Amino acid sequence: MTGIHLASVGGWLRRACALGAVAALLGCQTPAGMIFQAQPDDPIWPAPPEKARIRYVGAISSGQDLKPAKSFLDNVGATLFGREPEEKMLSPFAVCSDGADRLFVADSNAQVVHVFDLSTRVYQQWAPPADEDDDNNKDDVGRFSQPTGVAYDPAGRLIVADSVEGDLVVFDQHGVYLKRMGGELLSRPAGIAIDAERGRLFVADVKAHLVVVMTLDGQLIQRLGGRGVELGGFNFPTNVAVDASGRLYVSDTLNFRVQQFDVDLKPIRQIGRGGNLPGYFARPKGLGVDRDGHLYVIDASFEAVQVFDSQGRLLMTFGEEGRGRGQFWLPAGIWVDPQNRIWVADTYNRRVQVFDYLGEDQP
Repeated sequence: MTGIHLASVGGWLRRACALGAVAALLGCQTPAGMIFQAQPDDPIWPAPPEKARIRYVGAISSGQDLKPAKSFLDNVGATLFGREPEEKMLSPFAVCSDGADRLFVADSNAQVVHVFDLSTRVYQQWAPPADEDDDNNKDDVGRFSQPTGVAYDPAGRLIVADSVEGDLVVFDQHGVYLKRMGGELLSRPAGIAIDAERGRLFVADVKAHLVVVMTLDGQLIQRLGGRGVELGGFNFPTNVAVDASGRLYVSDTLNFRVQQFDVDLKPIRQIGRGGNLPGYFARPKGLGVDRDGHLYVIDASFEAVQVFDSQGRLLMTFGEEGRGRGQFWLPAGIWVDPQNRIWVADTYNRRVQVFDYLGEDQP
């Protein structure tokens, strides 16, 4: 297209955008939309007439779901050249937040961490540099081998478990790669969790049948477990979570149970056992804890979330198999943020679903 043609197109568009009706028709400027928009028939659990405890909020699968504002030039570019392809999730496996407005999703098959800023509406992908040994190539983004766990620490760093590499990757709050750590301590790390008050980092090591306890800088504190079926032993532990009291929960996946440890990391009890009834497990995976001390357990085989009290008593379940709102297909990870929103990595539906815990004192 020649310069004269470009000028003509530019002049025509400027005149069009000056006309209110035509501008609206062309979408010359689009304000930011609502990320999660409530619908009258959004699922709630339990169903009426019981008091609702969990409410479906929405889902995110790509940066477009942040519904950012579009400028005049953005819309013109999309009209003339087509919209850029969406960067969608492939296999969201684990999820956490920074305690505020940023959501981090470890995508095992895409080999990146998706970063969704719900405030600024900015979407990013974080991964270690292609050549980590070259200080001049820190911006040359590569890929993880297989990210399976994420946790955000009090210093504003994101820690990612890279399962195939057998270590942890650390980024600063802006996504700048800092280092790898824990490689000499870990075999195949999966889920990770942080006890911020006591400066402890917990890593479920699937291959070693251990939970490795480190400082936040990756120094060994102790190892928990070893292969076994007794309390305190593990058979392929996959995920960990910490409650406000410092108690540790471990998905002891192929022992078909969750184990609870006290603040001194002594085993207290097992929660659940193998079976296909409520309160039992087929494949327990992701774990989360809300402000009232309720434990949320993803079961990838049941396609549901089971909720227990701190004594291990089943309170309720939510979700079912499917592709719709509040339905799951092989979910893997879960995170309960400080605002008591529940984020579920709905792996084979290629999305993260979000729910509200309504609390014990709601009417």
